[in-house]
Amino acid sequence: MPNPAPHRIESLDLIRGIAVLGILAINIGGFAGPPAAILSPHIPAPGTVADEIGFAVKFVLFEGKLRALFTLLFGAGMVMFIERAEANGRFGELLQIRRLGWLMVFGLLHFYLLWWGDILFIYALAGILALFMHEMAIKPMAIAALAAFLLWHLLSMAMGIPDLLAEEHVRTGMASSAEAASHSAFLSAVEHSATRGIANVSGSFLDSATIRLTDQTFQPLTVALSSMGETLPLMLMGMVLYRTGFFTGGWTRQRLLRMAWIGFASGLILTLTILNWVWTRNFPLRARQEVFLCWAAIPHLLMSMGYMAILVLTAPYMLRSALGGRLVAAGKMAFSNYLGTTVMMTAIFYGWGLDLLNQYGHAWQWLFIALGWLAMLSWSKPFLARYRRGPLEWVWRSLTEKRWLNNKL
Repeated sequence: MPNPAPHRIESLDLIRGIAVLGILAINIGGFAGPPAAILSPHIPAPGTVADEIGFAVKFVLFEGKLRALFTLLFGAGMVMFIERAEANGRFGELLQIRRLGWLMVFGLLHFYLLWWGDILFIYALAGILALFMHEMAIKPMAIAALAAFLLWHLLSMAMGIPDLLAEEHVRTGMASSAEAASHSAFLSAVEHSATRGIANVSGSFLDSATIRLTDQTFQPLTVALSSMGETLPLMLMGMVLYRTGFFTGGWTRQRLLRMAWIGFASGLILTLTILNWVWTRNFPLRARQEVFLCWAAIPHLLMSMGYMAILVLTAPYMLRSALGGRLVAAGKMAFSNYLGTTVMMTAIFYGWGLDLLNQYGHAWQWLFIALGWLAMLSWSKPFLARYRRGPLEWVWRSLTEKRWLNNKL
């Protein structure tokens, strides 16, 4: 029988807390504007220099990196959940399947009722696939995960090169008639998507939910499948990190320092290079789409690994601070905080709430990011002072256990 897993690993909760805060910094663009607004500071309307700077800060520090962190942690958490269940004489895989099944339900409700940008359904589907591989030997799992991640994104890069060249030829006045027509059609499609995205959430709550249910019925599945080449390998990498003792002192300080410096520095250099390329071209849409989908994936992974190593190294000091304690609490309630920020931001921006959609560019969006961060850091610790789990964590765990658990301390 495996050794009992610790009930909580505070360094893991600390990183998860930072990740759930950081994800809001990227999601805010999709709350405050149409889905395409996450691609450029100039959608749906031309932005200011301040908007470009605000967008650039998000891209360099947060875009893709915090999502990767969250995904790595999800994979690590899956293994820890199974170990803890089996240490208590229970069937860990069966409980995990039930847990992921309910997460899938939460994800669908999140998408259809509230927001198009749900990741819970994606995580549930990828988690089920990862579950079939979680007992692989560590080295083969690491090689397979990294190879799948690189192959998926390198192939995507290669497939997008003709479109990138066409856009560059249009920009420099060298496009053929076919390239010009193709790029014009792409821009029209983006404009139509932005207009439709605004209209879809400008009505009542019922109208918006009905549109997602009837017109975007299969979007959760199509998005999950299209992102599987990133999500599944990252979950497997998270499993590898957990099993090698990354979060529990199994890595030496020197090894963590190497990972921190190499990951963060190389990822930052590549990210800044990409940013310079798109910024000097005024954030071309085709290029930004390709960057979002594949070109920045490797820099994202490198920086996220660097972030994680830095946080593990600094966790002993951060955990003793007041801010560290609040970040840990936010991480323990990441599920409640993730969905809670959706409720908060859609209530601020969508037609059924304050109807502030499309009124704040990427510079002003930082005020709403700060508001979301303040809310998560303010309520999580006091709540956990009275209850064992966050409200949605309690519901999720009770459904998994098929009985209502006592949540009071």
